[in-house]
Amino acid sequence: MGKALFQGGATPACAICHTLADAGTSGTIGPNLDTMALDMEKVMTAINEGTGVMPSFADSLSEQQRMAIAQYVVWATQQK
Repeated sequence: MGKALFQGGATPACAICHTLADAGTSGTIGPNLDTMALDMEKVMTAINEGTGVMPSFADSLSEQQRMAIAQYVVWATQQK
């Protein structure tokens, strides 16, 4: 579920802005997630509160959806 949400289930889709090899994305607006050391706390804070030009997803995604994206991103970035 997290990968599907990352690729297109969120509005705007995470994939539009972020590069993440496992998701097959190459966005250049936000940071390249493949080059970052991420943990659940960092990712959940970004998803819930927004950061820089990234909006908060607290009102547009359920807590379960936000958690699924965060778990996926952390897992995918640790597969290097």
